[in-house]
Amino acid sequence: MEEKKEKTVKEKTEKASSKNVLVEENENLKKEIETLKAQAEEFKDKWMRNVAEFDNYKKRNAKLWQDAFNEGVANVVVKILPVGDNLDWALTLGLDEKTAEGIKNVKRKFLDTLQSLEIEEIDPQGQPFDPNVAEAVMQVEGADGEESDTVKQVFQKGYRKGDKIIRYAKVSVIK
Repeated sequence: MEEKKEKTVKEKTEKASSKNVLVEENENLKKEIETLKAQAEEFKDKWMRNVAEFDNYKKRNAKLWQDAFNEGVANVVVKILPVGDNLDWALTLGLDEKTAEGIKNVKRKFLDTLQSLEIEEIDPQGQPFDPNVAEAVMQVEGADGEESDTVKQVFQKGYRKGDKIIRYAKVSVIK
């Protein structure tokens, strides 16, 4: 009987010990789960930050490429603008009708090309002088009824692409 008691006590001790081991293992697993959840949240946060950073990088890079392209277009246009100026000058020479018509067609094609590049002319004649689009190369006396600080004559047309001035108009301004 005593043996039976010892066996029962031993079994109870083993059960309690086993129960303690399971409780301890359960606690360890809960801690590990919490640690893994925290790591998962941290990785998710880092991933979201990297996605946002990459998206910003792509936008910034696209803007740099677009700005570089626009700058390249502007540099080329500046070099061909004298051709348009010479066409305008040629039209003032009093040429025969066929020659004048030919030059007008070339000028029209030149302007169509500028328009396809989204380049627009700046012609401030008769408007108040704006130093943001025109360069005053001389001042002239105004006739009766003409307001001061108004553009009297345009010597060289200006051009812009969007908000960027490619070439400022050269003008005379009424004193």
